[in-house]
Amino acid sequence: MELGQVCLRQGEEQDLLRGKRWVYDNEIAWVDEDCQNGGIVDVTDSGGRFIARGFFNGDSKIVVRILTLDPGQTVNREFFRRRLERAWACRRALGFENACRVVFGDSDGLPGLTVDKFGDYLSFQIVSLGMERRKEELLELLTELFHPAGICERNDLPVREKEGLPQISRWVFGGMPEVTFREHDAIMHADLLHGQKTGHFLDQQENRGRIRPYCKDARVLDLCCHTGGFSIHAGLYGAASVEAVDVSREALDLLLHNAEANGVQERITTVCANVFDLVKAYSQEGRQFDLVICDPPAFAKSKKALEAAYRGYKELNLRCMRLVASGGYLATWSCSQFMTPPLFLQMLREAAGDVGRQVRLLEPLMQSRDHPADLSAENAWYLKGYILQVI
Repeated sequence: MELGQVCLRQGEEQDLLRGKRWVYDNEIAWVDEDCQNGGIVDVTDSGGRFIARGFFNGDSKIVVRILTLDPGQTVNREFFRRRLERAWACRRALGFENACRVVFGDSDGLPGLTVDKFGDYLSFQIVSLGMERRKEELLELLTELFHPAGICERNDLPVREKEGLPQISRWVFGGMPEVTFREHDAIMHADLLHGQKTGHFLDQQENRGRIRPYCKDARVLDLCCHTGGFSIHAGLYGAASVEAVDVSREALDLLLHNAEANGVQERITTVCANVFDLVKAYSQEGRQFDLVICDPPAFAKSKKALEAAYRGYKELNLRCMRLVASGGYLATWSCSQFMTPPLFLQMLREAAGDVGRQVRLLEPLMQSRDHPADLSAENAWYLKGYILQVI
């Protein structure tokens, strides 16, 4: 079957040949009449030579999302089956089994698709029209591969509107008020239908194990704790006390449920508050902690918001450093893709200078290995963090 063709402007093919996964509207010379939104198209250079094959959406700024650079590869049900099997095999080879991100979009050659595994349950999101058109087929393949007890659709993302897609949140089948799974060293419960993102932040899974050396007998402050991934692990790793702070009372209620499931409820207290207000008040009161964990939501969701986000990160981290007792630790992250690792480190250096204390870098951190960052995609390495010691 003849596919529609998208012809690039002269020279625009070079980035695709180096691994770039998206074709933007301003990189295109012309599109032929056979290109259908949500369909498969071939991308050619200005001389008509095949470059790539992918999903087409003429109503989006991302006109083509690349699926393959192989002109002999047919994009059909078997194609998606192989990609899903390969993604799952990669996770299992890294030691993931019970809970992990099974599919991470472009990094797994499945643009616009995210699939998370929580024990016997799956949660998925789709942000491309091409994937949306194949949703039923993908659900069949996921069911065949995992035999899940239930699948939750978390397509309630505003970004879907850029692809002309509606927001949907539902259990496809097997709905549960909360599911149980093992994340690193903890037993966790999550509300997949109402929780943030796909129901739980799996991208911090391995980092939760990295705090073990800093927790023994420590007074811990966990900011933006959500349902307690770090709080629970701190308790399991011997913290003397954990103060878990979040603006969501519902998240804190689930945190207490998770604490009880892991037998650490006696050491954890919760505070429902805005973290900026709380760290300012605690700093003025002279409060001190042996370990401060700071894992806020994204401050910069666009390049235009970066300058204000930088100031926000600096203010928050500066106050966190003041809350750390001498010789204690600060574990801090940014999940804003536009706050690059060098920029985040620069911000921390400035904050440390303003605090006037020696701050030492102990460990650089990134998203868990089940969220592999494609080196050709600038936004794939979105989570960056550091464990610092404040003298």
